[in-house]
Amino acid sequence: MLLGLDILTRDFKDKLKGKRVGILGHQASVNSKGQHILDLLVDSKDWKVTTLFGPEHGITTSAQDMEPVHSGTHKPTGLPLYSLYGHSEKELKPTEEMLKNIDCLVIDLQDVGARYYTYIWTTTMCMEACAKYKKEVIVCDRPNPINGLSVEGESNKEGYTSFVGLYPMPVRHGMTIGEMARMINDTEDLNCDLTVMPMEGWQREWFWDQTGLKWTNPSPNMRSPLQALLYPGTCLLEGTNISEGRGTDIPFEITGAPFVKPAECLESLSEFRLPGVQFEPVEFTPTLQKWVGQKCFGVRLKVTDREIFKPYVTGIALIWALYTLYHDKGFQWRLEPYEFIEDIPAIDLLTGDATVRQALEKHLPLRELLEWVAEPSSSFVRQRKPYLLY
Repeated sequence: MLLGLDILTRDFKDKLKGKRVGILGHQASVNSKGQHILDLLVDSKDWKVTTLFGPEHGITTSAQDMEPVHSGTHKPTGLPLYSLYGHSEKELKPTEEMLKNIDCLVIDLQDVGARYYTYIWTTTMCMEACAKYKKEVIVCDRPNPINGLSVEGESNKEGYTSFVGLYPMPVRHGMTIGEMARMINDTEDLNCDLTVMPMEGWQREWFWDQTGLKWTNPSPNMRSPLQALLYPGTCLLEGTNISEGRGTDIPFEITGAPFVKPAECLESLSEFRLPGVQFEPVEFTPTLQKWVGQKCFGVRLKVTDREIFKPYVTGIALIWALYTLYHDKGFQWRLEPYEFIEDIPAIDLLTGDATVRQALEKHLPLRELLEWVAEPSSSFVRQRKPYLLY
């Protein structure tokens, strides 16, 4: 199969000819042969690449989550490099000064299929800025690595917008980044001069390994297609003091804390009969972030059937078990600001409103909680249909 970047460089070079070009990318911005977008576009005589931009984690994908990245000069090319993930919320969007030397911004970012993953929102903010300052945008499309069919979770509600959900979107949206850009541009009236370079040969039901493409980490802790599949569920633990496995070799596959007792968790989780997943006890010592240097105990998730596995439902069940067992024995909601938001709990931003947190604090049974939050919005499924490209 061919990626949007392949199609741009094969069939649509005229879209760039004679223009000043900006590039928003990262280390996963490679074509189907593994060639990086900078190697493909920077040295062309038909257009002039003038400016580079980096999303969260930076253009080299070396910064950790929520770690500010500085602007400067991109040493390999000598081009100005602007960070779109700095120390404050206002630094998430390109300014007029950053865009002044470009006519067209080419965006090539690998999404992982979950609303929390910030690349679609960086894309959205670039579209907003480019619409304001009359710049073209080309989005090179890429596969949704956890398939383009499955949708889970309600959309985030009004009052719960953030950099993990600028506009309403279910947690697992089942769209590609190009499709989301098309939908947001239209439904939110961004009026961006947008072109999406479609893929060739991708099928919606495919998981990443079915594409035949090599996996390149799109962020430091997204190291495999399996972790991408688990992420819509285990990322919820970012809203708590329970480790999601950062600082280990298998982030998002394991979860735990010093006060967790694996046997208790396994017993609680076994009652739910969650589809397509099994749990096993685990011990680990994180080398960074939560519980750094301390031995943690918890569970490892093993996906046994990805076709029926529901990562978001599994994540809700996992948090329900951990809260129920340890809310008075060490479990805490995240207290620090999350993605620049200080007045809304992180768990509410992740789940989309206060329903999950309040239900847990009221000790609502899991089955009743899942009836409220797990099923995708039928209105979203209808809304996205006109924007699907495959």
